[in-house]
Amino acid sequence: MAETTKTHVILLSCGSFNPITKGHIQMFERARDYLHKTGRFIVIGGIISPVHDSYGKQGLVSSRHRLTMCQLAVQNSDWIRVDPWECYQDTWQTTCSVLEHHRDLMKRVTGCILSNVNTPSVTPIINQTLNQPTQPIYQNNNLTNKPTAVRFLGKVGEGLSRMCCVRPNLQRVTFVDENANLGTVMRYEEIELRILLLCGSDLLESFCIPGLWNESDMEVIVGDFGIVVVPRDGTDTEQIMSHSSVLRKYKNNILVVKDDINHPMSHVSSTKSRLALQHGDGHVVDYLMQPVIDYVLKSQLYINTSG
Repeated sequence: MAETTKTHVILLSCGSFNPITKGHIQMFERARDYLHKTGRFIVIGGIISPVHDSYGKQGLVSSRHRLTMCQLAVQNSDWIRVDPWECYQDTWQTTCSVLEHHRDLMKRVTGCILSNVNTPSVTPIINQTLNQPTQPIYQNNNLTNKPTAVRFLGKVGEGLSRMCCVRPNLQRVTFVDENANLGTVMRYEEIELRILLLCGSDLLESFCIPGLWNESDMEVIVGDFGIVVVPRDGTDTEQIMSHSSVLRKYKNNILVVKDDINHPMSHVSSTKSRLALQHGDGHVVDYLMQPVIDYVLKSQLYINTSG
């Protein structure tokens, strides 16, 4: 399959991240590896979106701390980032609204036209018409700093480095293919870009609980966007999907990660990591990255909380 026929994907994970665990990061890695192995997708970015403080979950520490812990957890990642938008809103946001925010942001971002041009000097910039002369967006005299998708987009508009997406199968947008062989000139490819919700099978199960999710939101999440599910140990995702009419309807939009490696998905549990912290259990290193542990201890988080 040609590189340009693959769908480019950004994975979005919404949750409390209270605190973020090694397992949360492993979910991103597993999902990316699996999607690449299918031959149908190229994962170009991952977004962690911590929930708003007004979510009201017992033991939820402030978003200030959760954002910092998430940033520490991905500080060495070259493709996963933390997005504060959800935390900065006036109140709690639904998962559907978070997905739509990133989709709409990308729609605004693609007000610039990047369509099969081979020199930066003729690439239109936002609010400029095609017949207006423009200055080169990227100077090719520094090819050692070859732009990735994020670096390049940052050149053409504020907020472009916020990786987001458009509705799948409804339109095609142009985006810089960071896997292209740039050679001595810039090369741009028109590609399909999608945002997919990354979740564990526990969230998939929650879709089957009557009244928990707004059905119209489920239609948008699964039907318009799509989800990537990383199963917990021993979970039968096929059986879960059979219990929901929406999941059955959009089964083709649900990608279940399948691999041959035995991953300790229990290490995704923020609850177990909090308990380990409260009890001074040395096994907390199995759940949390050291920079996160250091921050928790320094800030005295979770020590006297429960839940």
